[in-house]
Order: sequence, then structure tokens, then C-alpha cells
Amino acid sequence: MKLYGRRQVAVVAVVTGLLSLVIGVLLTAVVLAPRAATTDRGSARPTSALPVVPTQFSSSSQRYGGLLEDEQNNIEIYDRTNKAVVYITTVTMQYTWFYEAVPQEGTGSGVIIDQQGHVLTNYHVVKGADKIRITLADGTEVEGRTAGTDPENDLAVVQFDPRGKTLTTIPFGNSSALRVGMKVLAIGNPFGLDRTLTRGVVSGLARPLQTEDGYLIRETIQTDAAINPGNSGGPLLNSHGELIGINSAIKSPSGASAGIGFAVPVNTARRVAEELMRYGTVRRGWIDIDAVQLFPALVNYFRLPVDKGILVNTAGPVARQSGMRGGDTSRGVSGGRATFYPGGDIIIGVNGHAVESYSDYLNALEDTKPGEIVDVKVLRGGQEKSLKVKLVQAPSSQ
Repeated sequence: MKLYGRRQVAVVAVVTGLLSLVIGVLLTAVVLAPRAATTDRGSARPTSALPVVPTQFSSSSQRYGGLLEDEQNNIEIYDRTNKAVVYITTVTMQYTWFYEAVPQEGTGSGVIIDQQGHVLTNYHVVKGADKIRITLADGTEVEGRTAGTDPENDLAVVQFDPRGKTLTTIPFGNSSALRVGMKVLAIGNPFGLDRTLTRGVVSGLARPLQTEDGYLIRETIQTDAAINPGNSGGPLLNSHGELIGINSAIKSPSGASAGIGFAVPVNTARRVAEELMRYGTVRRGWIDIDAVQLFPALVNYFRLPVDKGILVNTAGPVARQSGMRGGDTSRGVSGGRATFYPGGDIIIGVNGHAVESYSDYLNALEDTKPGEIVDVKVLRGGQEKSLKVKLVQAPSSQ
């Protein structure tokens, strides 16, 4: 009995201890629960008093999975415009020493500018092409033809038959409104990868660019958007999806993108495209003279007062009527395959533009039209004279 009594006491003690523990836990929970709730509410009040960071997502961005506004802008522009970009393949026949014809293939990009199937691209993309194939966004291949070319601005217009299709086009923007730092997007077919999008900014304006044919484009757009072989002729777009330039060239020691690309401004491209579609060529004003850029041997031989400018070797009838003088054809001096005549006017300025080289001379006449009157500054006998000269149609070879 005694032994049994000790065990009973022990059991009762254990049970009593467990009950006390349970009761203590329950009491603690009951007592502390309201305090915890109060603490949560109290901590919420100062948190709500902090500055609220505005969200970077618009409600419409949810369709793209909550992207940044800039990403959404890129996507929307690409979706809206990429079908207007075509892949141009050209075939040019080259001949071996044995007069065997060997086809050479070239590629580039272009942008559809109207529902008649006119495509704006670079001149060097289609230069000398015997055959032009245009691949549309849906994979359709159609034959293209050259509607007109302008080597001076490295631009060309080719055309294909839309065959009743409604074409996607890109609206023209205004390149004169560009500022360094503005976002730009380039779409093209680099290395044959069709309708590739690259992004960058306008990194420079009014950059001179010399074309493959030796012409100087005075004012191109410089961009760091990646441009590679195959991008030529493709569109450069602003953040509104408007065409602001035609991608034309890159500056790179390796031949691939080094972050410096150049595009022909859309204001130039639009003016040229309208002329090419209407006339097949660009009508430019021209002074009917035989123009010779001064060079050291000529300056020394004729003892000219300046070493830069354009010598009026001979003057045509319209130029003579405007008061311009050519050289003395009775005292010609042969130099290679050319003959130079002394005594002619030396052009040093046209319409306020200084003329020191033949490129300057061409650039000064770039925006003129036949029939216009231009101000020409010349040196005659060491004296400056200002002439009003009527322009004629520039020869097609110019």
C-alpha cells in the first residue's frame, strides 16, 4: 500500500504539472493575442506615412507581363512597324577573265512607304543590280524594279507589285526636330536575320558622310543603335514609330557594329523619294560650267591668288548670260586627259556656303532646282564679285 501510495503521488504530480503547463500556455495566448494585434496595427500606421513610390507600370502594360514603359514602347513600335520592313536581295553579274558570267548576291533592307509598293532603300544596296528580289514580312518573294536612284545621297526607290495586298507603311517624321539623346530604334536584316530590332539614341547630328561613290552627304544622323551589314536601307525610328532616317553606314575597323552608325535624315530622304517616284531622278540645279577643283600644280602654274575653290574652266551660255567668265580657250594647257584654261572666275561661295572643294560645290547646289537664281561669289583678277546666276538641270551623271 505504501509503495502504491508513492506511485499515486508521483502520477498526480505529473498530471498536475502537465495541466498547469497547458493552462499557462492558454492564458499566455489569451493575454498576448490582443497585444500582438495592436502591435501590428501600430506598425502599419507609420509605414503608411512613408512616401509612396509611384509604380512604373501602366495598366495597359499588363498585356506584356508588367514591363517598363520604355520596354512597352519598344514592343508597340516594333509590332506596328516591322511588317513595313522588307528584305532586299540583289543579283549582279560579274565576268571572269574568260568572260564567264558569275552571279554575285547582295542583301540589304528597305521600308515600304506607300500602298503602290514603293520601297525606300540605299543606292549602294541596289547599285548595278541585274535582278532585285523583295521578301515581305509574310515570307512572300516578289520581283522588284528600280524606280530611281540618287547616288549623291545614297538613296534609291524600288517598286514591286502588291498584288492587291494591304501594305504596312511607316509615317514620315521630321528629322529637323531631332536632338542628341533622343531614343531611336533601328529595324533591318543584319547578316540575313530578318526584321531585327536594335535600340539606341541620337549620338550626333549633322555628321558629314562620304559615300562609296565619293559623294559627301553633309548632314547625317549619328546613332549608337547597332547597325550591321544587312541593315543598310532599313528605317531609323523615333519613339513615336515615325521614320526619321534611312540607315546607311557604320564606322568600324572590324566591319561590324562599333556603336557608330549613320542614317540619311528623313527630310532629305522624303524629298529625294518624291523626285525619284515622279521623275526617276532628282532634279537639281546646276551651273553650266566646266568646274575644276583647284590643286597645287594648277595654282602654281597659273599663279592663282587662292589655293582653294572651283575654277570656271569654261562657261556655258546660261552661265555667260549671268555674267560668269570662263578661261581663255586660246591658251589651253594640257594636263593628262584634261585641258585647263587660264583667266576664268574662281568660285569661292554659293548661296552663303563657302566653296573650297568640289564636294562643297555639289553640297551648295544640293537643295536647288533648275530655273532658280543663286548668289555666287567669285574671284576675278584678284577681286571678289557677286553674281546672280540662273541654274539649269544637272546632268544625270552628276
